[in-house]
Amino acid sequence: MIDAVVPKTVRPCLRVLVTLLAAGACWVAGAATGGPQTSFAARASGGRATAPTTRHLEYVAVDHAIYVYDIDHQNALVQTIQLAPVVFPRGLAMSPATGILYVAYAGSEGPTRGSIIAYDLRTRRTVWQRTYDTGIGSIAITPNGRTIYAPVGELSSRRTWQIVDARSGAVTGSIEAGAGPHNTVMSLDGRHVYLGGVGYPYLVVASVRTNRIVRRIGPLNSGGRPFSINGSQTLAFTTGHTLLGFQVSSIKTGKVLYTVNVPGFAYNPATFTHTPCHGLSLSPDEGQLYLIDTPNGYVHVFDVHTLPKSPPRLLANIKLAHPPPNDGWLQHSRDGHYVYVGRAGDVIDTRTRRIVAFLPPLQTTADSIEIDWGGGRPVATTSRYGLGYVTKR
Repeated sequence: MIDAVVPKTVRPCLRVLVTLLAAGACWVAGAATGGPQTSFAARASGGRATAPTTRHLEYVAVDHAIYVYDIDHQNALVQTIQLAPVVFPRGLAMSPATGILYVAYAGSEGPTRGSIIAYDLRTRRTVWQRTYDTGIGSIAITPNGRTIYAPVGELSSRRTWQIVDARSGAVTGSIEAGAGPHNTVMSLDGRHVYLGGVGYPYLVVASVRTNRIVRRIGPLNSGGRPFSINGSQTLAFTTGHTLLGFQVSSIKTGKVLYTVNVPGFAYNPATFTHTPCHGLSLSPDEGQLYLIDTPNGYVHVFDVHTLPKSPPRLLANIKLAHPPPNDGWLQHSRDGHYVYVGRAGDVIDTRTRRIVAFLPPLQTTADSIEIDWGGGRPVATTSRYGLGYVTKR
């Protein structure tokens, strides 16, 4: 139609104008769905003519806000969600079944008054917000989006993980596990929840169906610092208070298989009083494990694909550009391409093992997860813990 009615000298310019108008129309259509928006400039910087069918986004929670980055376009910032009540975030969880993102935070009242806010990602509205008469730690949610497991905080004298109705925030029950309730991981199949207390040298496994403890893994090097599990729930990877390394345990037997120290590195617990390896992440294909080493300012990469037959083997040492001053965190993107370094802000490309981006909000927090969008709604997510995703061998 353009060629039929427009002089030849004008046609190229008009075609460019039509293309830009079409791109603008697509952007407006995206806005109508309630999903995150990417500017035209941000899309162009990624070197792609069109956006992928599924958008892979990294959500980083800080005080009063969540910053959203486009993983497919060089981790460009595409959205900022304002959440005024959130102060001192302690964990994130999301269920694609409901499209609701949950943020646990300590608040301004101190460690004994924890809160959770539920935010609908599609409507961009707060669904509910609750403050509890306990502290709070890192939460986990069942895949069906119905139940949240919320530890009462590592400074609590109790051993409780509260069971919370995700639709309302009401507490419906509890599980008594390890002292200093802090870390929580949900299995991919939603059948088990893993509970780590900082003052208890066992990783506790509870049944989601009965909310009863079915297994204890350990004794470990120390209490429940950051940990991970593989997709088939046969192996657990744990860190410890003073261990410059990690441990590998059999979930089936509950016994420690290997204690792995980082070769060629050391630190002085008298001068660095925090957990030295406060962050580990298993690659989604379960072939490698990334381990943060905060006192030395490195991330170490181990080959773990031969487990449990043979021990992990050191592959590489990646020097951080912005080492955390104390505790750190690690989380893989779902495709395994990137590792996000909490409280550093650095983003590691796992193909080159080089730092390829810096996300300023991530330098101030350990709370981030990936949420993937398709058809105007969330369709997949990761945990903030770097879990394995191989469910069958």
